[in-house]
Amino acid sequence: MKQSLSTLAENLGCRLIGDGAVTVDRLSSFKSADAASLVFVDDAKHFDAALATAAAGVIAGSFAEQSNAPSTAGKTILISKQPRLAFARAARFLQEPAAHGRGIHPSAIVSASLIGGNVDIGPRAILGEQVKIGESTTIGAACVIADGVEIGAYCRIDANVTIYSQTTLGNRVVVQAGAVLGSDGFGYVRDEQTGRYELFPQIGRLVIEDDVEIGANSTIDRGALDETRIRRGTKIDNLVHVGHNVQIGQDVVIAAQTGISGSSVIEDNVIIGGQVGIADHVRIEKGAILGAQSGIPTKKVIRGKGVVFWGTPARPIAEYLRELAFVSRAARKKL
Repeated sequence: MKQSLSTLAENLGCRLIGDGAVTVDRLSSFKSADAASLVFVDDAKHFDAALATAAAGVIAGSFAEQSNAPSTAGKTILISKQPRLAFARAARFLQEPAAHGRGIHPSAIVSASLIGGNVDIGPRAILGEQVKIGESTTIGAACVIADGVEIGAYCRIDANVTIYSQTTLGNRVVVQAGAVLGSDGFGYVRDEQTGRYELFPQIGRLVIEDDVEIGANSTIDRGALDETRIRRGTKIDNLVHVGHNVQIGQDVVIAAQTGISGSSVIEDNVIIGGQVGIADHVRIEKGAILGAQSGIPTKKVIRGKGVVFWGTPARPIAEYLRELAFVSRAARKKL
C-alpha cells in the first residue's frame, strides 16, 4: 500500500531528511530496489551503496547524519536508532489491508460456535461445537478446529492447521500451514509383566498467549494432567516439536527442527538454534543461547544470560572450543 515517506517517518518515529512527499509501496533489497522501494542500511560502511540504489527512500542509522557522502543522490533518508527494526515495522504500513469481509465460505462447516465480527473462514474448514473466535481473525482453508477451542482477535490461522480441544489462543497469534496444536503428548507407562506400553492420560490443556507465532508443520502437545503454555511474544520456527507440560517464557526464539521434551522449562528471552535437542525436565534459564545442534541431557539446568552454549552435552562455547582444540592437537600428535 502506497505511503508517503513523511507519514512513514512519523509512524516509525524516524527523523526525516529530504522530500517527505515521495511515496513508496514496497520494501526491497539493494539489488531489487526501484523508484517505489524503501531499503535499509544498519552499517555505515554500506551507506554509500544504499544511496547508489534505485530506491526512493533509505532507512539508516544515526551515522547517516554525519555522513561525508557528497549528496544523498536524491534519496529521502529516515534516521532511526534501530534501522533494521524500523524497516521491519514499515512492512505493516506498506501491506495491503487484509481482505476481511469475505465471511464464511459456503463449503465450511461451522457448528454452534461463537464467531466475532469481520471473521473469515476459508473453504472446507471445519469448526466443532462451542468454538469461540475473536474479531478480525482468519481461519484458512481445510483447517480443523475441535470442540471448545478458543481463538482470540486478529489471529491468522493458515491452511490445514489442526487445533485439538482444550486449546486456547490469545490475540494476534499466527499459526502457519500444517501446524498441529494440542495433540496428545508422548507419555506411556510400561507394564513390567507384559512389556507393553499404555498411554498415560493426556487430558491437560494448551495455552498460547498473545503475539505468539508458530511456523509451518510445527507441533505442540497439550499437557498430560495440567497445561503446556507458550507465553507472550514467543516465535517458533517451522518443524519444531514442543512436548507435553513444557513451559516456554516470553520473547523466546526457537529455530527449525528443534525438539523440546516433556516437562522442560524455557525461561524468558532464551534463543534456541536449529536442530537443538532438549530432553525431559530440563530448565533453560533467562537469556541463555543454545547454538545449533546442541544437546541438553535430562534434568540439566542451563544458566548464563547472554552466554552461548554449544555441543552435546551443551556447555559454554569457549569451553567447547577449547575441548575441540585439545582433541585436534592430540589427534595430530598421535598421527
